[in-house]
Amino acid sequence: MATVFKLASWSELERMVSKADIVLMVLDARTPLETFSRRLEAMTARHGKQLLLVLNKSDLIPRDVADEWKEFFKTRGYHVVYIAAARHMGTLRLRRTIKHLAREFPVTVAVAGYPKVGKSSIINALKGRHSAPTSPYPGSPGYTRSFQLYRIDEDIYMIDTPGVIPVEGGDLERVLRGYPPEKLDDPVNPAIELIKKILSYNKEAFAIAYGIEAQDPLSILEQYAVKRGWFYKTTKEPLIEEAARAIIRDYHDGRIPFYERPG
Repeated sequence: MATVFKLASWSELERMVSKADIVLMVLDARTPLETFSRRLEAMTARHGKQLLLVLNKSDLIPRDVADEWKEFFKTRGYHVVYIAAARHMGTLRLRRTIKHLAREFPVTVAVAGYPKVGKSSIINALKGRHSAPTSPYPGSPGYTRSFQLYRIDEDIYMIDTPGVIPVEGGDLERVLRGYPPEKLDDPVNPAIELIKKILSYNKEAFAIAYGIEAQDPLSILEQYAVKRGWFYKTTKEPLIEEAARAIIRDYHDGRIPFYERPG
């Protein structure tokens, strides 16, 4: 088993929350409930801090679905905005919402969430230049590993934190977001579970992404390996481990069309 990249402890996060005025919980807009941390929510409430949900990567879902998720959370009493930080979409709305929630200025905002939800990208988008460490995949060089404070403007400061995998997270999310794909000793099983999950929401996902019509996860892995020319040197059979890692990477990069609707 590969080493888990535990990028922040809960005690560290608690210290960070205690120093902030507003806590941004960054969620993956494709799977908001699976990237929602009940423990971080409880911690924020315990310290009497404001909680703002940020549905990031909203460019990967239809606008009406983003609106549905926003309404879903608003009706449950949450402050929420959706953005696509990598494309600098919605960042002005986020800045305005932060200032609206602020009780005094300057306001300090803590940014937290699962690995690969785009926390550093949000800071970069707000600042307008790349200064927060970012990296494509969990655990790779440049990945945020310690708390850092950034000045956004004269009214807003942000604390960036390493990604966190809450204990209440599901096993699939733990593997997908807690390990770099290259470090997985067995990438096939989590890739199969990921494929099943994606197909349950979009049966055309792999036909759109790769031109593969198959609906069986193992067949998808085999056909993708053949398409990419990945074969075992000895047996000449499809190298499905490499295909599995590639599909996990493509999932992180938003290349496979997939999202969940509320309810």
